[in-house]
Amino acid sequence: MNERVIAPKSRGFLFLDSHPGGCRQLVEEMWRAVPAAPAPAGGEGPVALVIGSSAGYGLAATIAGLARVGIRGIGVCFEKAPARRTGTAGWYRTAATARLARQHGRDFVFLNGDAFSDTMKEQVAGLLVERFGGRLDYLVYSVAAPRRTDPDTGTTYASVLKPIGSPYTTKTLVFDEQGAPEVKEVTTAPAEGDDIEQTVEVMGGADWERWITFLAERSLLAEGFATAALSYIGSPLTAAIYRQGTIGAAKSHLETTARALDERLGKTLGGRAVTSVNAAAVTQSSTAIPGIALYVGLLRGVLGDAMVAPIGQLVELWDQLTGARPLDLDDEGRVRLDTWELDPAVQSAVADRWSTATSDTIGELADLAWFSDEVRRLYGFSVPGVDYTAAVETEVPWPPLTS
Repeated sequence: MNERVIAPKSRGFLFLDSHPGGCRQLVEEMWRAVPAAPAPAGGEGPVALVIGSSAGYGLAATIAGLARVGIRGIGVCFEKAPARRTGTAGWYRTAATARLARQHGRDFVFLNGDAFSDTMKEQVAGLLVERFGGRLDYLVYSVAAPRRTDPDTGTTYASVLKPIGSPYTTKTLVFDEQGAPEVKEVTTAPAEGDDIEQTVEVMGGADWERWITFLAERSLLAEGFATAALSYIGSPLTAAIYRQGTIGAAKSHLETTARALDERLGKTLGGRAVTSVNAAAVTQSSTAIPGIALYVGLLRGVLGDAMVAPIGQLVELWDQLTGARPLDLDDEGRVRLDTWELDPAVQSAVADRWSTATSDTIGELADLAWFSDEVRRLYGFSVPGVDYTAAVETEVPWPPLTS
């Protein structure tokens, strides 16, 4: 037993510890937010693989799939176990998701390791054969990582967040040591050398395609197999650092990969491959991008509760993937779950607020209380119903593969 009171200590938007009870409560809250759907007969839901299952949109994909579709299958993520500090938030969220899956009769297991490696691919393939009848119906790919090692060459690539062509200066939102909000200007140097190629190797479609090929060569993809890679386009206000920057180059590669996979899967299995363009949210990945924190806070100030949370967006994606609703694709073959965010009237209102945002005015323009709570919730804090003054057990085990 290793019980202790866990206080939220942070460096910027990065928290040093996570709260197991808050992470568990958050997962339960997300599950309850999924609209009810008829459970599959005999518990035999479709078999799904979610790569990047422990955080952000990948976590939402896992919970929405379990609660809405009754998926069985495997989640893959990379989290740290409790040691001197607590486990990562994703460690505790995974334990909570596995517990809820068991309670609802879903046969869903989690593997912790490097999703880019062939070792992990082999482990997943073995489980699909041994436990799930040797067939996979759906694969959701949601990986955000700083680096990737190519299994063929052993080369390690590192992704960077940089504009392309020239330096980029933008407003950004930070909080000082007392928690007071500040709007500052930051400048990011442009990509140089092979920054673009390195970022594409990490965040583009190479590993997604490798997963599909690996499983297809072992005849593990079911007839009608469908796969979606989760992506983001975002606002013109952040385009220079995101869609037109190094990450945007990677996202473009992801979309090119989707079109090639869609043609291939259509011919071989009657299947589909799409990118799903999700809308803005506070995630551990997004808070690292200059300007995104300010943008999301202002967006919330404009929309309030009309913002669609990741769990709601992923319910919509699952409904489209499973045929409960038709696939709603744009001209580039992408599922668009971001139309509410990019509505011209919404973007105009956010742009107006952006232009006048300063440290003095930000409290009137953005929903700072919501934003601050959302950041804290990423680590299990600011979750209603949790007593943060009480000691909590931090040595939560990883969910076993056995029932």
